[in-house]
Amino acid sequence: MLGIGIVGLPNVGKSTLFNAITKAQVEAANYPFATIDKNVGVVSVPDDRLAALAALYERNGVLPPIVPTTVEFVDIAGLVKGASQGEGLGNQFLANIREVAAIAHVVRCFEDDDVVHVAGKVDPLADIETIETELLLADLGTLERRREKLQRSAKGNAADAEVLALVDAMIAKLSEGMPARASGVTLPKEIQLLTDKPVVYVCNVAEQDLQTGNAYVDQVRSYAATHGADVVVVSARIEQELSELGEEEAREFLADLGVERSGLERLIETGYRVLSLETFFTAGEKEVRAWTVRAGSTAPQAAGEIHSDMERGFIRAEVVGWDVLVEAGSIAAARAKGLLRTEGKGYVVHDGDVMHILFNV
Repeated sequence: MLGIGIVGLPNVGKSTLFNAITKAQVEAANYPFATIDKNVGVVSVPDDRLAALAALYERNGVLPPIVPTTVEFVDIAGLVKGASQGEGLGNQFLANIREVAAIAHVVRCFEDDDVVHVAGKVDPLADIETIETELLLADLGTLERRREKLQRSAKGNAADAEVLALVDAMIAKLSEGMPARASGVTLPKEIQLLTDKPVVYVCNVAEQDLQTGNAYVDQVRSYAATHGADVVVVSARIEQELSELGEEEAREFLADLGVERSGLERLIETGYRVLSLETFFTAGEKEVRAWTVRAGSTAPQAAGEIHSDMERGFIRAEVVGWDVLVEAGSIAAARAKGLLRTEGKGYVVHDGDVMHILFNV
């Protein structure tokens, strides 16, 4: 499951956003550390392709059940300066960050006298620097400890000497304020750094700035462009209102705002992109379901997302693109037209593939 950790300084709107996207009807408290422990919410990934596929299997006016894939959001306790040294909830914050695959860093880009800022003023770049610095310091601590061990072992081990050189290069980059993900240095996989995780900066704006952004958003975009990160603009309050509406009402509400998609949809889309994730489908009269795989996954690996037995006993897969199948009108028609392909163990799954797995255990 994809895990995206929602982080940010206290009172930037991260818990409001988390509560909205998980449809938790909880009003975030207006004080630091409103989130004492990490909260986890699993939400469905919006995908219009599911409805199009389900329509192919309608029988007597009844559609098969639709099961979307999901994404896990983790609301992580608020951070303060000194977290890398254990200040505030620092140790807990850093441990929670290590458990997620990507970071959604909520940055306050709105003015509101009724919502206190932990630093006394709205300054998104300063907020980013506070958290980025703590992650950098934590990574430097990790590498310094690894470096001490490598200095002893590298004298008689060429492989360790190479790793030591990479560690030294990464330490130099981190010391300059460059996160690992933008450093150009590739460490062995066993050395996991917090600043190597993909980051999406989530600019939390007032309703009137949702379409065009503002000067604060422009600052964040410029920063992200040089630090290997993406940007999504949302209004946590709008997301909270959307979570309380039905689907049709929500679409009308977004249309009135001049926005096509919710912040949640755009955040998921961006999260998928930065994590190199793709969706494939299984479809039939019993259900139409979406599954998530890493880009570059083979057919057996995709089968393993459904059940480990299917990966272990994989024989072959019948595959057709979702759009090709919809245009054909049915699996039978796709097969008759030669559009349904038979693929073996080496087949690399593409986003939007509809797959029928044949296996034997």
